[in-house]
Parts: sequence; C-alpha cells; structure tokens
Amino acid sequence: MTTLFTSAELHKAIVLLASPPLVRLITEIDDNGAIPPRRLAGILHDLSPHHLRCAVETGRGHGLVRSVPGVGLELTEAGSALADLYDATARWARRHNCPEPVSDFGSRVRHTFDLLTASLATEQAERLASPSTGSLPGSGRERDLDLLRDLLIQWLTSNPQVTALPEPEPAA
Repeated sequence: MTTLFTSAELHKAIVLLASPPLVRLITEIDDNGAIPPRRLAGILHDLSPHHLRCAVETGRGHGLVRSVPGVGLELTEAGSALADLYDATARWARRHNCPEPVSDFGSRVRHTFDLLTASLATEQAERLASPSTGSLPGSGRERDLDLLRDLLIQWLTSNPQVTALPEPEPAA
C-alpha cells in the first residue's frame, strides 16, 4: 500500500519538481558533476539570474542540492534519486513520442509529470472510494506509466519535505 497524499500536496510537489529551472539544475549537476559557485551562471546561461536563484534556493530548501566548500553545488542523495526519476520519465516520453516525436529533455519530463499527476489523482480517488488489491492490465504505455507513477510515489514517500505544505499563519 502506498502513502496517500492530498491533492494539494501532489499538486505542490509536481509543480515544484517539474519546474523548468529546477529540472535544468538537477540534470546539469547529475550529468556533469558539482558546479563551482562562480561558474553557475555561465554553465546555466539559458536561465535568467532570477530563475537560477530560485532553482538553487528551491533545490537547497527541499534538500535536493547542497553547497560544498571547495567543490560547489552538488546533488544530495534525494537530488540524485530525483535525477534518476527525471531520466526514467524522459525515456518513457521519448519511447512514446511525448509530447512530440522531437522534444527536449525538460519538455518530456514536464509532460510526463503532468500525465502522472492525472494518474495519481485518479488512483487516490479510486483508493478512497474502494480500496483494491491492484489494477487491471493495460497497454504497454499504460503499464510503463504505472511503473513511473510507482517510482514517483516511492520518491515522494522517501522525500516528504517536498510534499509538506506550509503551516497556515495564525490569525492576528
């Protein structure tokens, strides 16, 4: 049995994880190793200073990246696992020509995460309505998407800091 997340938690997590600047930052570090602080803007030149700053702050705030003196910005264990999830989603999208036969890595990740969001919301609603032991077999595409959904749930369960909603401010 998987952990149930509220719709708001899922939405927040997917929006955060599918953020183009965050996808770009995580995959760059995963592909090429730690980024020295002074090289960040040059290496990620396609991101505006604002988007770069937001991606770094988001990554640090959610435990995905950390600064190591003398090394630079590197992935944490959670960030490395997220990079693996990004790779799996992009491979699925490429195999199924999503969103288009020719698409960039970030577009493939975002599109697949959108599909996973709908799949997760449906699964959550079905489980709340009537718990079952499993789903019926579907097409290869659907089975592969189910596997990705399971990977995402596993990642989210292992990284609750991403799904946690901020506590409401007390009324004055």
